[in-house]
Amino acid sequence: MLDEDIKILCVDDEQNVLNSLKRLFLDDNYTILTATSGQEGLKTLEQEHVQLVISDYRMPVMNGVEFLREVYKQWPNTVRIVLSGYADTAAIVSAINEGHIYKFIPKPWNDDELKVTVSNALERYFLLKKNAKLVSEIEALYKKMKSIIEEKPEDLSILDTLPVGVMVIDHNNMIASCNSLVADITGNNSLPLNQGIEQVLPESIIHFIEKIRNNVRTSIQLEISGSTIKLLGKATDHNSVTLILIRKDDLS
Repeated sequence: MLDEDIKILCVDDEQNVLNSLKRLFLDDNYTILTATSGQEGLKTLEQEHVQLVISDYRMPVMNGVEFLREVYKQWPNTVRIVLSGYADTAAIVSAINEGHIYKFIPKPWNDDELKVTVSNALERYFLLKKNAKLVSEIEALYKKMKSIIEEKPEDLSILDTLPVGVMVIDHNNMIASCNSLVADITGNNSLPLNQGIEQVLPESIIHFIEKIRNNVRTSIQLEISGSTIKLLGKATDHNSVTLILIRKDDLS
């Protein structure tokens, strides 16, 4: 996880709360930055690369919801946690939705629970970062492979160099191209080339393909042949669909 220095920004208008948070993470390999207002927090984020923000909910001028909403707009990958002693459930739900908040922690917090939450949030940050990088690399490779796949779909030499399963489904729902890793991931004894998807793919993947064809570009996580698989999809020319199958273990 530690492929970069971890910086956590704590924002609260009470200095004693900020001091408590700094003491809590004193023994961890984190750089703790502090701000006493949302405006100050935004200025800090403009100057520092921060993976995680912990903000109080009730602050003057700019409250925690407004602050974290702005953080989401400008730095969407930064994980956001809100602290509050405010017991209004409706306000808490609004804060989570508007600020796209990872976790709500009530005040006074439990030190051990907060440390576990921060650890899990950082793990999620780095996992999503790695996943995004992998998807970006796959899309770059796809652009290079596109002409080869369309001109000669039976040529699997390039596809077999990839560390993920790649499958192309044509407009007739036939598997036009795939690499050998697809057979391994899906539990097939052989490559399912030139077969209909109903013959070799589970219903959950078939439904996913339909969503892709309806211009819903998305991803899902499935259990296939005893393994957790991340499935990405993209509609291509001529109403075909390209699927990327990634084992969860390969993302860790």
